[in-house]
Amino acid sequence: MTKHSRRSVLKGGAAFAAGSTLGAPMIWAQNIKDVTLRQFGTGVSNLNEVAEKVKEDLGFTLEMTALDSDSVTQRAATQPNSFDIADIEYWICKKVWPTGNLQAMDTSKIKNYDKIVGIFRDGKLTPESTIAQGTAPHSVGFVDGTGGTEFVANESGWMTLIPTIYNADTLGIRPDLIERSITNWSELLNPEFKGKASILDISSIGIMDMAMVCESMGEITYADKGNMTREEIDKTIAIFTEAKQNGQFRAFWKSFDESVNLMASGEVVIQSMWSPAITAVKAQGIPCVYQPLEEGYRSWGGGIGLSAALEGLERDAAYEYINWYLDGWVGGFLMRQGYYSAVPETSKNFMSENEWGYWFEGKEATDVITSPFGDPLAQAGDVRDGGSFYDRMGAVACWNAVMDENQYMVRKWNEFIAA
Repeated sequence: MTKHSRRSVLKGGAAFAAGSTLGAPMIWAQNIKDVTLRQFGTGVSNLNEVAEKVKEDLGFTLEMTALDSDSVTQRAATQPNSFDIADIEYWICKKVWPTGNLQAMDTSKIKNYDKIVGIFRDGKLTPESTIAQGTAPHSVGFVDGTGGTEFVANESGWMTLIPTIYNADTLGIRPDLIERSITNWSELLNPEFKGKASILDISSIGIMDMAMVCESMGEITYADKGNMTREEIDKTIAIFTEAKQNGQFRAFWKSFDESVNLMASGEVVIQSMWSPAITAVKAQGIPCVYQPLEEGYRSWGGGIGLSAALEGLERDAAYEYINWYLDGWVGGFLMRQGYYSAVPETSKNFMSENEWGYWFEGKEATDVITSPFGDPLAQAGDVRDGGSFYDRMGAVACWNAVMDENQYMVRKWNEFIAA
């Protein structure tokens, strides 16, 4: 059981917010039922369960469309009238913000702004943290006002995206089929796994996994893995092209489901993976580990952006939705898949002590741990791969990024996939 009835907490929170933040509660409550907001993003967080809960708690309709990362980028940049809410990653923001298709958001309207983790505010998890390479979320998180076109280095009160979800990514492995310890990124290219390795075919993310591998092998030392020179791109792609031609890779996946199927079938034993994909394999009763590695994690963060065209009642509803999103129910739902919430402490109200201890604090489970859908993922005595929130997010080596040489990188990536 959770500490409060989820429904009572959310109904109370929604009623309070509607009555206090918007100034005209009666009109708002009557009209809100007529509002439909169109949201798109990746399958990671565009979940029907969230749309259903929004309808129940806030009264309006959220239409969700799930796309792959490249399609998300293209839509946000080129089809501004096709959406109200863009649920996108911070590296994508670097490509989309200059188009003018999103509007800056007023942080004074965000109820839990002061509880958002430091990663998204000044870039530091703790005051002692060093900021990792790549496109760190805070570096593209703020602009200097409603019409701001340039990112600023301070908490300006105007955010490009309101952060929602993030994680520390690593390699997924099948421990039952490998039968020895894996401690380095370089293992992805170990000939021992010839024909049984995979990497994701999303250039901006895949190139970062490649960089982690090449640096682990001692082949390349990058000044900034998230902003490679042409020479570094060439060398990185060459190493992986040679491995590909030698038959190292079983496949290249673009979607979450593909990665799950490759791993669950045993066709692949080591690959680029995302946390809920590990969760989905485990839910089938198949051993799968999100392996902590000595070189650290490749990380990503996502947030909610608002269309520049959104105004009036629809915009009020969107702010209401964002405040609801950070209030804890969604955070609890996402954390049961292995993600983190931008406001972790509110999620705690929607998780059992056992769940919070396992997912956030890195403690041994005291009872069965289940996915949001009720599938058992871990047993009493198990601990989370990689440990606590601070252990995992404190070991981030680089963030997903958009490079200065992005167009060149994409061209070389496409040559690699075609090779």
